[in-house]
Amino acid sequence: MRYYLKKNIWSCAGVGFLSVLTWGMQTVTALMLIQCFKMALSHDFRGLLIWMCLNLATWAIYFCFGMLEGYFEAKTIRKLNDQVRHDLMLSLLSKDYASYHKEDTGEYLSYLTNNVKEIEKRAWKPFFNAIGRVAQIIWSIIALASLHWSLLLSAILFAFIMWLFPKLFQKKMENLGNEYATAQAKGTGELKDLLSGLDILRFFNHRKRFIEKGDTAGDYIEKHGFRISYIENNIGGIIGFINVAVQLATDIIIVFLAVNELIDLAVIGGGGSLTGGVSNGFDNLAKCRLSIAGVGPFFSAITTHEEQEKSKVKTESLPIFTDKIVVDKVSYSYNGHTVLSDLDLVFEKGKKYAIIGASGSGKSTLLKVILGWLNDYSGSILYDGLDLRNFTPEQIQAQISYIEQDVFLFNSSISENITLGEKYEKDQLKKVLKDSALVHDIDVLPLGIDTIVGENGNNLSGGQKQRVAIARALFHNRSILLVDEGTSALDKDNADIVEKSLLANTELTLILVSHHLSDERKQQFDKIVELL
Repeated sequence: MRYYLKKNIWSCAGVGFLSVLTWGMQTVTALMLIQCFKMALSHDFRGLLIWMCLNLATWAIYFCFGMLEGYFEAKTIRKLNDQVRHDLMLSLLSKDYASYHKEDTGEYLSYLTNNVKEIEKRAWKPFFNAIGRVAQIIWSIIALASLHWSLLLSAILFAFIMWLFPKLFQKKMENLGNEYATAQAKGTGELKDLLSGLDILRFFNHRKRFIEKGDTAGDYIEKHGFRISYIENNIGGIIGFINVAVQLATDIIIVFLAVNELIDLAVIGGGGSLTGGVSNGFDNLAKCRLSIAGVGPFFSAITTHEEQEKSKVKTESLPIFTDKIVVDKVSYSYNGHTVLSDLDLVFEKGKKYAIIGASGSGKSTLLKVILGWLNDYSGSILYDGLDLRNFTPEQIQAQISYIEQDVFLFNSSISENITLGEKYEKDQLKKVLKDSALVHDIDVLPLGIDTIVGENGNNLSGGQKQRVAIARALFHNRSILLVDEGTSALDKDNADIVEKSLLANTELTLILVSHHLSDERKQQFDKIVELL
């Protein structure tokens, strides 16, 4: 939290300055109210009218400052939220393949939505509220001190009591905040999983299960939200009672001073506003502290800040591929189960390789190891003699492209999914569409290449999705292409077009995983590797 406040120190200071002016104006209205009572008690109705008009004008200034403060506070909070979300995205990007896939995407979605909103609710708004309350307390204490020194001493004593009391509950609120953050992430993940499986539940007529599981996941979140809210309210109630007691004690002191003619009798009428400024200020300040105490867990998912990313030394990509990739005695185990064992392979530049084998034989795992996504393997993988362990996945992927088994498409146009926002020449894209057998599909779609594919490509067939993924890989023009069942959803004719195009590219080193290769197609590969 401090990092973001420090980063936006001037914006926060501007909001704080306006807050100080706002509460200062409110204190002035209380002092003016005392003057109004003086005029009334002395039967000076002309003076009363003047002070009332001045009081009204001061209230108008107070509300103007308040509106300005509200505007700049909302603008600053928006900026803070954007920075938090930006750093959350950087933190996700900094995770390696294995770490990222340990958690459900629903949990990451919760970070980017629920966590940001909870941070706004429990950190930014209480922080700015606390600045205002501190200003309210200070202005009120100064005003009381101007009336009588004993009021200053009593205000300081009561301030100490109101400041100390919330510390008793700070640790509990931190623990509750941690539980609530965990519950939100878990519940959101369960709801996402349930929504993804809606069609299956509906198909098998398990509508009741959809409702029951949804209710359970939703209530799990609400239960922890309810717990932190009611405990916060209970603590607030206790603090509120102490606030009333403090204000009542201060009012008694004011009455005692007025009766004994130590202060003007008119102070009884307006002094209550000033004593309320101190006690109510501390009441709200205590609640702000409790709220902020529970916000820490919502920041815990942020592991990388923008400045850290900018300060990183830019690493160069792998050199252009010129010779061969050597897989030397590579073994890999997953949850105690050996997937690859002492595997020795050589992939030479420009040649075409097909990897076949039964399900679970490690075909996809081998591709992920080469890509650097899985690095907890034994043995070594040498790229033109360079050990790939010494390079990051980003460096490796600057030379190696990948077509995944489960194709993912963004909810944007076909062209956007192929180019990923990069600029392109028309001839370049035209060739990619031809080589991926997409030309006919583009011609028959109503908006052509600008057709929106829908969420995860729902507006396209499985074969069309795979062809878009193939076009994406070809567009980015890597010298090595790994294909994991990339043509499995294509009909024979389109599969032939795509595979022929890939096999005919003499500059491309192709490693293709497949369950179904015809004898005719096998003959076109330089080598068939069977994993057992």
